[in-house]
Amino acid sequence: MATQDYVLVVEDDDLIRLALKEYFTQVGIFVLLASDGVGAIKHLLDYPVKVIVSDYRMDTLGGDYWVRFLRRFCPEIKVLITSGFLDTAHDLKFETLAKPYSYEVLAERVRALLQV
Repeated sequence: MATQDYVLVVEDDDLIRLALKEYFTQVGIFVLLASDGVGAIKHLLDYPVKVIVSDYRMDTLGGDYWVRFLRRFCPEIKVLITSGFLDTAHDLKFETLAKPYSYEVLAERVRALLQV
């Protein structure tokens, strides 16, 4: 198993997911990719994930079920939820970032979470 702290990006949109991997790699952030919560769990079992950047609305293990899973089984991992559908009344107990966002802003937030 690797000793590097990883950022796990969970995003069901292929274009966004692959663009984030390319961007994070260019700025020196070690990243793993999953297209849904099920794929994310596999990475969580295999790698030392320190930060999860996850879309909220995904067809397979997304939304409230995914958030409940993260709260219960990953309390030590920092989580940033992204979505174009959340409003401020939706209290997830995690940091959120509204879509669309700039990759620079996302990378800044991820770096801050890696330092915690």
